[in-house]
Amino acid sequence: MMHLVGTCVLSFSLLMASPLVSANVSKSFKDCSHFFYMQSPPAGIKGTNLRRVCQKYADNLRYATLYDSSRHLPLYSAYIFKKSDGKRRMDTPWMYEPQLVSDDDSGNMRALPLTEDTPPLIEDSQAVLEDYTDAVEYRRGPLNPDLHQSEPDDKSSTYTLTNVVPLLTNLLDASWNPYLDIIRRRLNNFCHGKSFIVTGVTLSGGTLQRDNRDRLGIPKYLWLAYCCPKFDRNSPYEVRFMFPSYGGYALNEQTDHSVVEVPLKTLESFLKSHTDNDLNIFYKGCVSENTFKKKRDLTSVSV
Repeated sequence: MMHLVGTCVLSFSLLMASPLVSANVSKSFKDCSHFFYMQSPPAGIKGTNLRRVCQKYADNLRYATLYDSSRHLPLYSAYIFKKSDGKRRMDTPWMYEPQLVSDDDSGNMRALPLTEDTPPLIEDSQAVLEDYTDAVEYRRGPLNPDLHQSEPDDKSSTYTLTNVVPLLTNLLDASWNPYLDIIRRRLNNFCHGKSFIVTGVTLSGGTLQRDNRDRLGIPKYLWLAYCCPKFDRNSPYEVRFMFPSYGGYALNEQTDHSVVEVPLKTLESFLKSHTDNDLNIFYKGCVSENTFKKKRDLTSVSV
């Protein structure tokens, strides 16, 4: 489809518009390393077109995303879980990342333009809303979901196409969204400090096409892992073994939509068996910070 020169001019004017959301794209997560446990991003992920995005909304950093520019989807988003009531935002427009368009851009993420065709400078670098128009079996699935955030601005910051992947509607509705709510309630009730979450995907090799072009990589597996170093040691038996870390994964295919919950090391081994990556999600596997109170020494002898 041919685009008029005016459309290209429009795209440049959009990049200069006043920012609502900001992000920083670089070769490292230096500016947003605090979203990772011990400031250490997951290790072992390989790729040639990977961009590190520090997602910023309303002048505050919100989370970190590793974005695959060649497949137009995030490989993972890392965030700090905020105790939440699970409510979603319904009034936030979908946004895009201009730094994926140009390395020289100031880094302000913006709402997608309300035009019939997305400017080509945006479309060539990342996913756009049109990519999902005819993908009737798929929906936009956020890696950092708004129901895991508490403040309105934190929720709004999750509505960017650099934070979503194409997931089967049945998987989202029947399994993954209920699983996210289980994690929300578990961490609300039993995590006493910060909880670090990384949600990511493995790739199937399949793509969503538009106008006979490959546009989006389709995930094969969706996975999540959390690390809560300080937790309630008196939690019920059925969840006590799920701390300080645990994880889960689900198959993004029509055959089976169930979420399998597993220990962190089991999840990492599973992901290694389905990718070329020797993935380590959390530094040293997430170490408990709970301390045991020493019993007072009652055997001392007075002189």
